[in-house]
Amino acid sequence: MKTKICATCNKEDTVMYRVQITAGKKWIFCCKSCTEKHQSLPNYKYGGTWKGKRH
Repeated sequence: MKTKICATCNKEDTVMYRVQITAGKKWIFCCKSCTEKHQSLPNYKYGGTWKGKRH
């Protein structure tokens, strides 16, 4: 099972959310709790869910 590290809190997890939190084209991967915190930002965009467990 693959993991990624959250760009905000450095937590390692098997499910991450691809988001933009600043204007521009830079995408980052965040855990669920950080993604929920970022949703109130004016430049927030959701770009998909990454899952380390593939079937």
